[in-house]
Amino acid sequence: MLRQKLAAVLTSGEAATAPSRLRLARIVIAALAVVAAMVAAWGGLVRIGWPLPVFSISLGAAHGPLMVCGALMTVIGLERAVALQHRCGEWPFIAPLLSAIGVAGVIGGLPDVLGAPVFSVSSGVLLGVHLAMVRLQPATFARVMASGAALLLIGNALWLSGWPLYRIAPWWIGFLVLTIAGERLELGRVQKLSALSQQAFAGSVIGVCVGIACTIVSPDIGTRILGLGLLALAAWLLRYDVARRTVRMSGLPRFIGACLLSGYLWLGVGGGLALMFGAVLGGPRYDAVLHAIFVGFVFAMILGHAPIILPALLGVSVASPAWFYAPLVLLHASLAVRVLGDLSGEFELRRQGGLLNAAALLLYAALMIYAVRRAQADMPRQHAGNGGNR
Repeated sequence: MLRQKLAAVLTSGEAATAPSRLRLARIVIAALAVVAAMVAAWGGLVRIGWPLPVFSISLGAAHGPLMVCGALMTVIGLERAVALQHRCGEWPFIAPLLSAIGVAGVIGGLPDVLGAPVFSVSSGVLLGVHLAMVRLQPATFARVMASGAALLLIGNALWLSGWPLYRIAPWWIGFLVLTIAGERLELGRVQKLSALSQQAFAGSVIGVCVGIACTIVSPDIGTRILGLGLLALAAWLLRYDVARRTVRMSGLPRFIGACLLSGYLWLGVGGGLALMFGAVLGGPRYDAVLHAIFVGFVFAMILGHAPIILPALLGVSVASPAWFYAPLVLLHASLAVRVLGDLSGEFELRRQGGLLNAAALLLYAALMIYAVRRAQADMPRQHAGNGGNR
């Protein structure tokens, strides 16, 4: 499995002797992804009416591109590059490196020069990385993730050609949803899925892809088909994902399971709203659909996997995740307030919910830093204890 390979590479002698320039590059790229997420969140608060200072007139408009292409695509590309470096060499690092350059360009006020063009090239390289994965592991999960990367490339190409962001959003949704679904299918290979369940998974993925493709000619019909596909995929994940078992365990597996299952519920909510509303050009319904998926689903996945992925990328350990439940609960509760405000027309609820969304992510980041430092402080004591027991 790719996650096992990632951990193996980073804890092996091969990783220990990796060129220092790659280590530095990983740190710089990861730092720029974090900066992109922070600036995107800041821009999101500006968009919903919080009177925050801005350093660029395009900050609000850059909210979506910075979060999806700047932060999430960069992290996903970096994870893939690290996982495949012992099989494919260094070229997969081009994708997250270009994404990081795009982040710098957008934040620096050059979105037309170093934004969409660089992100588009980066997504093309990322698709190449996923195709290399398919060649190395010609399994369904790898093909699903490659399909997600293809959706990202097409969406970014449409963005580069001048399409408005609300027409690009379904393609970005497809990229993230299929990437996550493919990863969950990979981790679920320990289960023996019936032929019917495999067909149901394939049908839901096809529904997502068909809906997104249909938005080119009929945004309303395509969005409703996409919503139906997302509903089906959410139901499948709730039924067959290994999170149903891990949530009954303790420690990190239980926390991950809670993040995943709660995220799948929000994916279903987003799919249901898309099916109900169809294509919306903006406004509260648009906000509700997008943030149910991007915040409720995608960020729940990030909260669950960050204690594994980010420490692995940076070569550190994380202490017990017990306190991570606080930002998880805050994230979901504040999102519920935000969506309720969107659907009821109470825009102050939307503003407050959005602010608490950002607060939940900031709290999680602070707790992650604390957990890493605590784990590092505990290591000498553990080594001393082990030495005394010899």
